[in-house]
Amino acid sequence: MNVPIDRIDFEIIDLLQKDARLSNKELAAAVGLAASSCLARVQRLRAEGVLLGYHAEVALEALGIGLQAMVAVRLRQHSRTQLKAFWKHLRSMKEVRAAYHVTGAYDFLVHVVARDMEHLRDLALDAFTSRAEVAHLETSLIFEHHDNPVAPRLSAPEPIPAKKGR
Repeated sequence: MNVPIDRIDFEIIDLLQKDARLSNKELAAAVGLAASSCLARVQRLRAEGVLLGYHAEVALEALGIGLQAMVAVRLRQHSRTQLKAFWKHLRSMKEVRAAYHVTGAYDFLVHVVARDMEHLRDLALDAFTSRAEVAHLETSLIFEHHDNPVAPRLSAPEPIPAKKGR
């Protein structure tokens, strides 16, 4: 993705990551733009695939989730067909919070949630070890975790173009 993002775009992105419920008027005031200009920038950032969506942060316990785990999975083969099938399977599982195709001793790291230990055991047996493409898995319980919902700014913003007549 090679989308030019200037200082104001970065400010809009930072503010929306911290609070996606900001009204356009509040957002515009915070970045020093007219509401119509701010709305146009947000719409452009959406259209160019920079802003992908807005999400609510929910207490997992309120949803009956009692534990979380990381499941490290080693596949039997590393064929595109096997990878594609396993990705499709992971995307279909409601217990999967995140999945990563990685290098190293394992092929996938999968962040899962479960009601309790029995649910986690059943998940490991029914959703992972029963799969033909899975050779081995290792499950680690998550005692504590920290999610950073704000993506870091690793590149410098593009300069804001000078207005005509200056």
